[in-house]
Amino acid sequence: MTDISSGTATVPEVEPFAIHVSDDDLLDLRARLDRVRLPEPETVPGATQGIELQQLAALLAAWRQHDWRAREARWNAIPHYRASIDGLGIAFWHVRSPEPTALPLVLTHGWPGSVLEFEDVVGPLSDPVAYGGSARDAFHVVVPALPGFGFSDRPRERGWHPGRTARAWAALMTLLGYQRFGAHGGDWGAYVSTELARLVPERVAGLHLTMPLASPLPEDRIAPDPAEQRLLDRRDLHLMDGYGFGMLMSTRPQTIGYSLLDSPAGMAAWLGEKFTAYADTRPAVGGGVSVSKQVDNIALYWLTGTGASSARWYWEAMRWVPRSAEEENARPVTTPTACSLFPADPWPTARRWAQRRYRDLHTWHELDRGGHFPGLEQPDLLVCEIRDAFRCARDQPGIS
Repeated sequence: MTDISSGTATVPEVEPFAIHVSDDDLLDLRARLDRVRLPEPETVPGATQGIELQQLAALLAAWRQHDWRAREARWNAIPHYRASIDGLGIAFWHVRSPEPTALPLVLTHGWPGSVLEFEDVVGPLSDPVAYGGSARDAFHVVVPALPGFGFSDRPRERGWHPGRTARAWAALMTLLGYQRFGAHGGDWGAYVSTELARLVPERVAGLHLTMPLASPLPEDRIAPDPAEQRLLDRRDLHLMDGYGFGMLMSTRPQTIGYSLLDSPAGMAAWLGEKFTAYADTRPAVGGGVSVSKQVDNIALYWLTGTGASSARWYWEAMRWVPRSAEEENARPVTTPTACSLFPADPWPTARRWAQRRYRDLHTWHELDRGGHFPGLEQPDLLVCEIRDAFRCARDQPGIS
């Protein structure tokens, strides 16, 4: 077990872990998909009542054709491990770069995503030369599954919030032999990465976020300029009309968990709604998260039985996160920080707000395409953003 209080490994327990779901689980899923019951169509056009019947039917049809065994083979081609940290088994990809000067980098996902958010960026980040890039941009890549997600253990006790997870990530990087490293995250991954930089700033060489955690102060709502007013309007609309799922999971995760564990249609609807609502679905820029990638993620949640445990993450996290902009700013981050802002993200942030919390904000890049899931929507663009973000960090000593 790894002792996270000291950040050192008392007994190294990193073991290779192959993904393999039983035939019985796949047969059970097939039977459930064959007897799905769907309601009548929504009574209004569009998605104002939730995921549309036509969209869900298309997701379920694609899931019936999904080849899980082929996905297992593809994902098992990426070196996959488990380690016991603070009493919990953490599953993670760990891909060492062939480049001797590579910078260690931990990538953290959110909900309704998974480690699969980074499947298409692991290769270009770890071996840039093989993908037409420069050896100077190489990373040793570590992609852990959050507690209660994927093939990480489901917590049986309270307390696995972003702060505890950040301490576990620091211990994991120690276990892997990385004293200094970079951190990247969006969604809940932004919370974990931000806390990691705050807790061990001497170890985090740089921080890259696609969802900076900075809220407006009350005075920011007094006579804002037009640009900030648009940001405020979008945030307010999302909280009023788009965040009901978060309120439910942060207050009654066990209740929704029963449905998510028992109904594949329920799981597909619960996750699929956000894969569309939070993505840049304009056909001209790629169309958002493909149905294939949505089904990969939905199947991963279903076959790992993590619908309830991932919902409980919200219950834990929302009792830990700062309750106001003032509380956020009382947890400042001094690590060099770069932010990439994708236009369809539902949590827009002004640079002025972010600078109050991220005290060394050296890059602020507002992009013209992409949404909340850049690794699934625009992986090539995300690779470029991460490479750019960490170039300055590579000049620091002791990064490997």
